[in-house]
Amino acid sequence: MASLQILMAQINTLVGDFEGNTRRVLDAVNTAVESHPDCVVVFPELTLCGYPPEDLLLRPSVDLRVEESLNHLLAQLPGGAWVVIGYPRRSQGQLFNAAGVMHGGEIVAEYHKQALPNYQVFDEKRYFAAGDSPCVLSVQGISVGLSICEDIWESSPAQQAADAGAELLLNLNASPFHRGKSQDRQAAVIQRAKETGCAVVYVNQVGGQDELVFDGGSFAVTASGEVAATAPHFVESTQWLSVARNDSGLLLTGNGAMADPEDLAAVWQALVLGVRDYVNKNRFNGVVLGLSGGIDSALTLAVAVEALGPERVEAVMMPFRYTSQMSIDDAAEQSNTQGVTHKVIPIEPIYNAFMDSLADEFEGMGADTTEENLQARCRGVLLMSISNKKGSLVLTTGNKSEMAVGYSTLYGDMAGGFDVLKDVPKTLVTALCRYRNTLGPCIPERVIERPPSAELAPDQKDEDSLPPYDVLDRILEMYVEQDMSAEAIIAAGLQRDQVERVIRLVDLNEYKRRQAPIGVRITQRGFGRDRRYPITSGWRMGH
Repeated sequence: MASLQILMAQINTLVGDFEGNTRRVLDAVNTAVESHPDCVVVFPELTLCGYPPEDLLLRPSVDLRVEESLNHLLAQLPGGAWVVIGYPRRSQGQLFNAAGVMHGGEIVAEYHKQALPNYQVFDEKRYFAAGDSPCVLSVQGISVGLSICEDIWESSPAQQAADAGAELLLNLNASPFHRGKSQDRQAAVIQRAKETGCAVVYVNQVGGQDELVFDGGSFAVTASGEVAATAPHFVESTQWLSVARNDSGLLLTGNGAMADPEDLAAVWQALVLGVRDYVNKNRFNGVVLGLSGGIDSALTLAVAVEALGPERVEAVMMPFRYTSQMSIDDAAEQSNTQGVTHKVIPIEPIYNAFMDSLADEFEGMGADTTEENLQARCRGVLLMSISNKKGSLVLTTGNKSEMAVGYSTLYGDMAGGFDVLKDVPKTLVTALCRYRNTLGPCIPERVIERPPSAELAPDQKDEDSLPPYDVLDRILEMYVEQDMSAEAIIAAGLQRDQVERVIRLVDLNEYKRRQAPIGVRITQRGFGRDRRYPITSGWRMGH
């Protein structure tokens, strides 16, 4: 009876690190063959270069680096193992997103990805030519077909492999996280399995890469669509799967179906992994952030501590005349609870020095938002100075709701290197704080309960100048994430004056968002790679 031992190697690669990624592959395979010398080890899409490599693929030296890595692997891999791995490969003058099968010191088969995604965060047609044929080979008596990521979301590539005799499909992936993505993946793979009569092994990348987080969650399904094996989400994992043929077809045996993380747990883990990998892969010593006593900075601090440990996190309270004692006390309480370094640096002297310097420029002009913005800019200067001196990354704390409508200050609270909550709406911030507190004491309850305020003016509240956040977030989801028009949103039951005002603010503040730090993407339409609007534009909301 033909059989295979398959290892789903869900690894965390570093884009551009050919040598390091090659070592990770060798380590995983060498460990695997200790248990099963003739096993099949399946790695994610573009493992050798990491995903997404973006314009590194346009560098003239990329072909040489790929060949050096492939040659090194062919010379070092144990001869009995079958290693299925992704890499960019040039053939007849065209660059392909390729998957190769290495065995016995040779590449015995190679497949070129056919379905090249060119939507949301993907722009593979910028770099790759599309393949046009299946790749099926016999591995220890079992007919195995190869496919790559987007191929499994379309019917044709899988059906081509089945028509060519495949009974098992190996699908290599670099599929980034967004809310609900795991369920969508399983549904698509199960549909392909049932359509083709092939079992499918789906191996996904894990780790943070700039704004993207890859959540792993690799799995295998039978030809009838039953989940036979699963790997955990948001962590590196090597998961074994047995495949054997009997009279009724292929029998897959693994650890069975594991439940996906609940929505809030998945978002929390995505934020933590995104911060951890951005800080560590860019070799920062740690992070520093302004802890205001408000809910956004409270959640940002909680994520940072979970990602890096309290010893690598510094929280700085920078009070001004409008800062309440409640805010000062709550910031100190959370810092103490989480065990982080906590500093208090009043900004009154800095603010006064700026105002003295600007006295002639401002003569005869009344106070307005300029003075409010100056407070934020004083804080930004302090945090960036600490960053420069200590080698720590400044985490900004603006949420998606604020970024959407421009409720932020350029070179002030937007000054920093990474915005943890950039794609997290305000209402979700509140829900995540409550979720975090279910894991243990962390965020003071009154930080969650009190009305949000920037505390830049006496008795200031966010809702003095914005709709209630539950209304604002509903409008933003429809306009930003669903591309609905103003009239369609109004028809859905929202007030015209609120809708028109919010949309106007979104359109006007593209220039701010273009200058904002990147942050973890958790929705299908974040303010980053997958939303590219012109700054200078005659577009109006009625269009």
